[in-house]
Amino acid sequence: MTAAAADLGVSQPAVSKLLRNLESHTGARLLERSSRAMRPTAQGLALYEAAGGALAAIDAAIEGVRSDAGAINGSLRLHGPTCVGERHLHSIVMSFQDKHPTVTVELTLENRSVDLIHENVDLAVRMGRPTDQNLILRRIGFSKRILVASPDYLARRGPVRSCRSLCDHDIIVTNASLRGGNLSLRKKEKKTEISVRPKLTTNNAQVLVDALTTGRGVGTAQVLLVSDELKQGRLIRVLPEYEVEPTELFLVYPSSKFLRPAVRAFVDFAVPALRRIDGIFSSNR
Repeated sequence: MTAAAADLGVSQPAVSKLLRNLESHTGARLLERSSRAMRPTAQGLALYEAAGGALAAIDAAIEGVRSDAGAINGSLRLHGPTCVGERHLHSIVMSFQDKHPTVTVELTLENRSVDLIHENVDLAVRMGRPTDQNLILRRIGFSKRILVASPDYLARRGPVRSCRSLCDHDIIVTNASLRGGNLSLRKKEKKTEISVRPKLTTNNAQVLVDALTTGRGVGTAQVLLVSDELKQGRLIRVLPEYEVEPTELFLVYPSSKFLRPAVRAFVDFAVPALRRIDGIFSSNR
């Protein structure tokens, strides 16, 4: 309630009064309230979901009138995975705001899938194909994954000569790279499953890159995370004829929402920018 008041620019008692008036008007209790928690009732959720499209249409109409004056403005709530966000998405946002300086952006980066409707998120970058039928998908492409290690590690432990010899090395992976303890590699159309026991498994991209560049082992990495390290020679590609199974990348938004001009403008701006990232390719070849 306090956050809603701050968002609306009114007092918290004013929000409470508005809620009481709405409950009186509908003849239904919309929120269950106690000293410890607050949650919507079934009727409250139903009203929220039914009204969401109409409210979004009003917002879109207002922004459309403003955009007719020659400027894209308004707010944008954007969500993405930490790995893509820290390395690339934040710079895309800043470039977009250079072009549209009156657009405010709330960028949240975390390794979870948000409920775009109930958490009021306009757009999200997703790794892997979403299964939610209420989302509109804009496919970006595939994120290329490879095996890498530092020159110091390879000088100390020796080269990786075959897929099977990976078992003789310290392996560093992200959670997304393994399936049931197996590392899936492919050479053109041929796929190979390698059972590995990682020395380090992490869900944090920066931890992965730091461990690899400091010579802790051989690891799986998205090219979009290590392209600079590869160019600088801080990392070297291992078994270059093989690739780790890639991950599909999407830009998604709720199907129940009208695309406000600011959101539509960002989609048009971000899709080609994401596709230009080193390590993103268009087809799962």
